[in-house]
Amino acid sequence: MRLLLLNTKNRLITAVTLYNGTTSACHVRIAEILREAVRHNAVALIVVHNHLSGAVEPSPEDVQLTRDLVRAGQLLDVNVLDHLVVSKDAYTSLRERGLGWA
Repeated sequence: MRLLLLNTKNRLITAVTLYNGTTSACHVRIAEILREAVRHNAVALIVVHNHLSGAVEPSPEDVQLTRDLVRAGQLLDVNVLDHLVVSKDAYTSLRERGLGWA
């Protein structure tokens, strides 16, 4: 899982590799994601990860993570712009699908 941390003009401050998962899972803590944003003075972020299967369909866990991250980000004034599931040839934007934003 990588984080793209952005400034007030949505320009990249830095890209952080936060987690390397196993063959079947990656335990993610919301606090660790937002800590990186706060540490780099980012006002927005994009979460990017892949599924080892190569599928870009978001899992229910991806949607729940996004929902929780958006809520927690609001408390810290960190705007979650998107959560992308990527593969070599494709991607899915959870924001475009409205998954996690309500």
